[in-house]
Amino acid sequence: MAVTEVERRRGKLAALSIAAMVILVGVPLWWKTTQTYRAWLPVAQINELAKLQLQLSADVEVVFARGTATPEQQKKVPVTQTQDEDHAVDEDTTLRYRHETRYRTATVMEEDALKQPTAAEADLSLHRLSESPCGSLVIYVIPESSSLLPENVNVYIGQRRTALLRIGAQMKVGKTLKQLLAHLEPRVKQILQVMSFSHNDITAALSDRVRFSPDNKESIADSMRAFKSSPGYEITFSLLNPDPKSHRLHWDIEGAVQTYIQPLLTKLSPVANFSLDSQILYYAMLGVNPRYDSSRSAYILNADSLAHVINPVEARLGSNAASSNPVLNFLLYVPDAHHSPLYIHDHKKREVQTNAFHSPRWGGIMVYNVNGFYQTGTNFPVDVNINMAKVMGVFLAQLRLLLGVQSTAPPSSFQVAPCGSSGLADWELDRLMWSRSVENVATATTTITSLAQLLDQIGNIVINDNIAQQVSSAVTSLQLAVAELEVGNLGFALQYSKEAILASEKAFFDPSLLHLLYFPDDQKFAIYIPLFLPMCVPILLSLLKIVSEVRQRRREKQAKKD
Repeated sequence: MAVTEVERRRGKLAALSIAAMVILVGVPLWWKTTQTYRAWLPVAQINELAKLQLQLSADVEVVFARGTATPEQQKKVPVTQTQDEDHAVDEDTTLRYRHETRYRTATVMEEDALKQPTAAEADLSLHRLSESPCGSLVIYVIPESSSLLPENVNVYIGQRRTALLRIGAQMKVGKTLKQLLAHLEPRVKQILQVMSFSHNDITAALSDRVRFSPDNKESIADSMRAFKSSPGYEITFSLLNPDPKSHRLHWDIEGAVQTYIQPLLTKLSPVANFSLDSQILYYAMLGVNPRYDSSRSAYILNADSLAHVINPVEARLGSNAASSNPVLNFLLYVPDAHHSPLYIHDHKKREVQTNAFHSPRWGGIMVYNVNGFYQTGTNFPVDVNINMAKVMGVFLAQLRLLLGVQSTAPPSSFQVAPCGSSGLADWELDRLMWSRSVENVATATTTITSLAQLLDQIGNIVINDNIAQQVSSAVTSLQLAVAELEVGNLGFALQYSKEAILASEKAFFDPSLLHLLYFPDDQKFAIYIPLFLPMCVPILLSLLKIVSEVRQRRREKQAKKD
């Protein structure tokens, strides 16, 4: 009996020790070695960014030329005024526009510059004196007697960040400075609507985050036409020759790009990187049959048929698999001799002057007729030298639209200077940078917020250190971009917003996030039960037996006491 009691006690101790080892050592070790690694994320800062509160600040300088302010008024300048305009786009997005306007009198050199014979020369002279920072504007108030502007023009907007404003004769004498500034304020607002950011432009940039109101149809059209913001774009120029037997086409695409396109892309370098290539496609047809108009002895391509042109042609263009950047396609189509001349008509059955059309977020196509080269007795194929100035003028206008360079229609009393050889005015670049900065911030916040919600809802997803680093980098860049927009540093704001969107998308699309995403609980049980059940059953039975014996002893002791 003594031996049996010793063995039973030894069995109990062995069972208890094994159970203790499993509970105290085995279970924590298993839990630690099988848990999903999740690095720390700045969730609190991400939640703060989810409620987007943007403030856009622009510095405006109003300079009074000689003869626009009385001596009494000049004594009270310089003076600075700040105007705030708040907009609640939705419950999670609020916008504030701040314009800090500083009024001062013109310097001697500025007065000399304003004595130039034309407004364009005055604009160039003022630019040479001092270059305005990115995102700022300078408005020169000139007297009514100035010969810089025609009689029916009150405002001249130059190629840089400068505007000329003619003051009314009624404001020259007998008015206080406060009345003078109140008279100028609505005119200055009109200039800002043209040269700086507008609420419609900024709302359009938030299209991925907020819903449009029905009264923003123009902004909706502009945002749907232009490509979304991207770190880079691929631009492809293609010459389509459907019948090489009819004509041999010669185009100096390299020289044309350097002359007409490259200046614009150089100026747009702060916004994105661009790469260009060209190709010639033979026997490439439009894919639709144009209608013959006997009254004009020409073929007509109706507006309803234009939608069916893209797909057949796009199949021949090829794709750049080495790059994930959006591709802008510009196609020059030269009809064959049997379908020439070919003209494009709009929805009102009128001939399109440029004989070209563009497809939103895709590119543009221009039809180039060479029927003038076909004469009686002409030997085929005909050598045709394409007028690249005519072609690039059309493609340049389409490129501006597709990249989001929005041209607001100015009031009738405004005169806007041509954009020059670069194809883009400085203030147009600023408008685009404002929109791109806001769009990048909105897109990055949406991406990083969606990622944080996804990781919070699905606990199986591994969060590696590199993902946490990308998320933290995106949050930091977003905070810096918002801060730079608030103080009006447009160049830095755009740069930080580009870094934010790159880091957020890199973290969101990291392939390591998918490793354990499709590893449900039933698979876990299928793996763990064959391993742990054979070991746990004897231990549990031993523990139950021990508990049962302890209870039995307690009952026996209680019975003896009774």
